[in-house]
Amino acid sequence: MKKTPTIPDKPDDPLAALFNPKDCQGIKKTILNHLLSFQGRDPERAGQEDIYKALAYTMRDFMVEKWISTQKGYYTNNKKRVYYLSMEFLIGRSLGNSLINMGFWDRVEKVMDEMGFDLEEILDKEEDAALGNGGLGRLAACFMDSIATMKIPAYGYGINYEYGLFNQKIVNGYQVESPDNWLRFGTAWEFTRRMPIYPIKFYGRVNSTIDENGNYRSEWVDAESVMAVACDVLIPGYMNDNVINMRLWQAKASRDLDLSYFDRGDYIGAVHNKVRSETISKLLYPPDEACAGHELRLKQQYFFVAATFQDIFRRFTKHNKDFSKFSDQVAVQLNDTHPAIAIPELMRILLDDHGLGWEKAWNICGKTFAYTNHTLMPEALETWAVDLLGRVLPRHLEIIYEINQRFLDTVSAKYPGDGEKLRNMSIIGDGPPKQVRMANLAIVGSHSVNGVAALHSELLKSRLFKDFDAFRPNLFNNKTNGITPRRWLLKCNPSLASLISAQIGDSWITDLSQLHGLSKLAHNAAFQKKFRAAKKHNKLRLTKYIREFCHVKINPDSMFDVQVKRIHEYKRQLLNVLHIIALYHRLVADPKIDIPPRTFIFAGKAAPSYWKAKLIIKLINSVAEVVNNDPRLEERLKVIFIPNYGVSLAEKIIPAADLSEQISTAGTEASGTSNMKFALNGALTIGTLDGANIEIMEEAGNDNIFIFGLTAKEAEWEKRSPHRTPRMIYEQNQEIRQIIDAMMKGSFSNGDTNLFKPIVDDLLEHHRDPYLHLIDLEDYMRCQNEVSRTYRDNKSWTAKAILNVANMGKFSSDRTIKEYAQDIWGI
Repeated sequence: MKKTPTIPDKPDDPLAALFNPKDCQGIKKTILNHLLSFQGRDPERAGQEDIYKALAYTMRDFMVEKWISTQKGYYTNNKKRVYYLSMEFLIGRSLGNSLINMGFWDRVEKVMDEMGFDLEEILDKEEDAALGNGGLGRLAACFMDSIATMKIPAYGYGINYEYGLFNQKIVNGYQVESPDNWLRFGTAWEFTRRMPIYPIKFYGRVNSTIDENGNYRSEWVDAESVMAVACDVLIPGYMNDNVINMRLWQAKASRDLDLSYFDRGDYIGAVHNKVRSETISKLLYPPDEACAGHELRLKQQYFFVAATFQDIFRRFTKHNKDFSKFSDQVAVQLNDTHPAIAIPELMRILLDDHGLGWEKAWNICGKTFAYTNHTLMPEALETWAVDLLGRVLPRHLEIIYEINQRFLDTVSAKYPGDGEKLRNMSIIGDGPPKQVRMANLAIVGSHSVNGVAALHSELLKSRLFKDFDAFRPNLFNNKTNGITPRRWLLKCNPSLASLISAQIGDSWITDLSQLHGLSKLAHNAAFQKKFRAAKKHNKLRLTKYIREFCHVKINPDSMFDVQVKRIHEYKRQLLNVLHIIALYHRLVADPKIDIPPRTFIFAGKAAPSYWKAKLIIKLINSVAEVVNNDPRLEERLKVIFIPNYGVSLAEKIIPAADLSEQISTAGTEASGTSNMKFALNGALTIGTLDGANIEIMEEAGNDNIFIFGLTAKEAEWEKRSPHRTPRMIYEQNQEIRQIIDAMMKGSFSNGDTNLFKPIVDDLLEHHRDPYLHLIDLEDYMRCQNEVSRTYRDNKSWTAKAILNVANMGKFSSDRTIKEYAQDIWGI
C-alpha cells in the first residue's frame, strides 16, 4: 500500500548519485531521474509499477560500471573464459537479489520508506523471468550467481524467450494453461545490443570440392538465414564489485529476406516470413508431438549454439590467431544434451571457415567441450531423426557421420567383432527411423562427462553409459549439484538468516561450511525457541498467501508437509496422495486417533501434453475438495495445490516447510536441488535413497532424515522380477486396498468411477507402473508414522531441523563451481 509520498526537489544533476552510490539521497535522485526522464512519469503520481521500474534501472546503472570493469579485466589479463551453454536459465526475479548482492538493501528500503512505498510490495511488481522450466534452469541460474561471486571469467548463453513455459490456472481441479508473456512490457534487466548481430543458417545444401592442395572442402549454400540479436542480463557477485552477464539470443528476420518479398510486392508474405523466422525465440519448449514442433526445437538449439560460437570466435580472434591455443582460452560446458549440436558446429567452423584439417580440428574440439548429464532414464536422452537433422542442418549431419565413423573405427580396433558394443556406442541409432543420439555425440566430443550426484554419476557408469566408461575410464566424474545461499537463505528467509548471522557471523553467505557452527546450538533451548519463531513467521506468511490466492484457511501450527516440483510420475506425487487418502480414512474411522495436524502443500506444472501428470493434478485437487470440506476432520488435515509454481513462489513456500517430500523412485532422480533448499531452510526430509538425498543423509546424519523404500539396485530388480506384484499387495494389505477401492468407487470424483480408472489400472499392473508406487507404499506409510511420532516431540524435531541447516555446507553452488573450475575448466 502506498504511503504519503515525500518527493524532494528535482535534482540539478540527477546522475550525481552514480558517483556516490552509498548516499541515500543519491539513490533517490537517480530513481527520480528515471521516473521523469526515462518513463515520463510525475513522481507525485507514480505507482508501484513505476517505482519498481525506476528502482530496477537505478540498480542496473550501478551494475553497468562494475560490469565494464569486470570485462576489461578479462581482456587485460587475456584470461581463459568459460561459456556455459544452457537452454534454460530460471533466474526468477532480479531486483531483490541485486539489492542484496550489491549491498543496497537497507539503504533502498530507507529510500522507499521516505518516498512513501513499501520495498517488499515494490519487489512483488517484478515479473518472474520465464527463461526456464525446472531444475535444469534453476541450477544454471544458481551457477551464474556463484560464478559472479567467485569471480570466474564466464558467461551464460541461452535464448531470450518471449513466452515462458505457461501460466497455470486450476479450473475445476484441472490444470489450464495460458501464455506467459513475461516480456509484454519489456524488462529493465536486459540490454538489447545493436551489435553484434549474427546470421544463422538453416536448410540449404552442401557443395563439396577438392581444393588446390588436394584437401576435401565443403560449403553450405542456398540456406535460409535468421538473425541473432544479443540481449545481455547482468548478474552481480556478492559484495565483490564483480558483475558478469548472461547473453541471451533473440531471433529476428533477415533484412535481405524481408526486402526480397517486398520487391516482389508480396507484403503479406514478408510479414508471414518475418513471423516464422522470429518464432525461434518466441516460446520455451514448443510442443514436439507434431513434426513442426520437433523441428522448431532443433532450430532453437542450433540457433543459440551458432550465435554463441560466432560470439566466441569474435572474442577469441581479437587477440589470438593461432587456433592451437583455442582450448587454452575457451572452455564450453554443455548443460545437458540440448546444446550438443555445438560439437559439429565447432568442427564446421574450423574445417570450412578456417581451413583446418580434421585431426587438428577434432583435437581442439575434444579439449574444448565438457558435458553435464541430467537424466538416468534412457527414454529422456535426446535424439533427432536423421532425416530431420539432415534437412535442417545438412552440413552438420555430414560431420556427425564422419565423427561417428572415425569413433567407431577406434572402438572396433579395441573390441574387434563386438557388434553389440558398436551398436550401443554409435552416435547413429539404427532405428527405424535412424536417429542421432545427442548424448552419445556429447560424450564422444567431450573431455569430461559429469553426473550431478554421487549415485547418479555411478549409475551413468554402471548402467546408462557402461560401454563408454569401459572405453574411456577417466572420462566420467561427479559434480554434485548445489544451490546459491544468497537467494535460497539470505534472500528468501531473512528471519532465519539474521538469526544465523547473530550467532555465528555472516561469513556463511560466501562459505556455507561455516553453518557447521550451529551444530553446538542444536539442543540449546533459547536458540531452539528463536529457530521455531523464525519458522512460525514464515508459516504465517505462507498461510496468508494461501488464504488470499487459494481461498483456503489453514492452521499455521500444523505440520507443513510440502512437495513442490514438476509434476511427473517418477517424482511420485501420486505416492503422496495415496498416503493422504490413508490418513483421511484413519481420521474418519477413529476421530480420536493421535495424529498431529498436517497441511499437505503441492505445487508444480505438468507438461501440456502429459495427460497422466495432468490427471494426477486433478486427483490432488479432488482429494483436497473432499478432505478440506469434511467437518469430521476438525481442521486436522488439509490439502492445498498452489497454482503457477515458479521461483518467487518457491521463495515463499520453502522457508515455511516442516517436511520435505523427496520421494522419487530410487534410480530415477539425477540429483534434485529442492531437497537442498528445504534442508537449508530447516525442513526435515522424507525420501528415498535417490539423487542427492543420499548425500544429504550422509551430511545431516541418518537420525535426522526419514528414509524409506527400495534402493536403486532393488528397484531395478523389482522391475525385472518382482518379489510381490502390485496386485498381491492390494490383496494382502487391507489399508492399501481401501485406498485403491475408494478411488475405484468414485469417492473423490463425485461417484465417477471412470475418472481415475487409468491411474488405478496402472497402479495394479506391474508392467504399467515402472515407478513402483504400491511396492514402496507400505514402507512409505511406515516412515510417515515415524514422522508423526517425531513431530510430537517439539524439542527433538527442532534439534534435527537445526542439524540439517548446520550440515548443508556441502550443497552450496559455490563448492560445485569451484570443482568445475578446478577439475574441468582449468580455471
